[in-house]
Amino acid sequence: MQKSGGTEVTYEDQQRINSFNRTYQRAKELAAEMKVKQTLVDDLEDASNELMLVDEEEVRYVIGACFCHLDKDTAEEKLQAETDSAQSNLATLRKELGSLESSMADAKKVLYSKFGDSINLEE
Repeated sequence: MQKSGGTEVTYEDQQRINSFNRTYQRAKELAAEMKVKQTLVDDLEDASNELMLVDEEEVRYVIGACFCHLDKDTAEEKLQAETDSAQSNLATLRKELGSLESSMADAKKVLYSKFGDSINLEE
């Protein structure tokens, strides 16, 4: 197989291009998932702040699709545990995205060094 610039595309090159594409698609999925998780973390932190302002001893807490009446301290503990879990998930996603971006940067170096401007690996 030959590119228009005269550089031959080997099987290994095609495998690198395909691998880059899969990594790029996964990175896009992770970025979208991170956006959702960040919104969840923000919402949980807002709920925690609002719960601090509540004067009542018993509050309604959402579990699944229903509200349960919990005392304020229990609700704060559950909310904090949920927030910690969401932040941990977000940190894991960030770490995975960083790894994918590093892998993509390495692949770009190799592919651009061989194909130059005849290949486009940018959005």
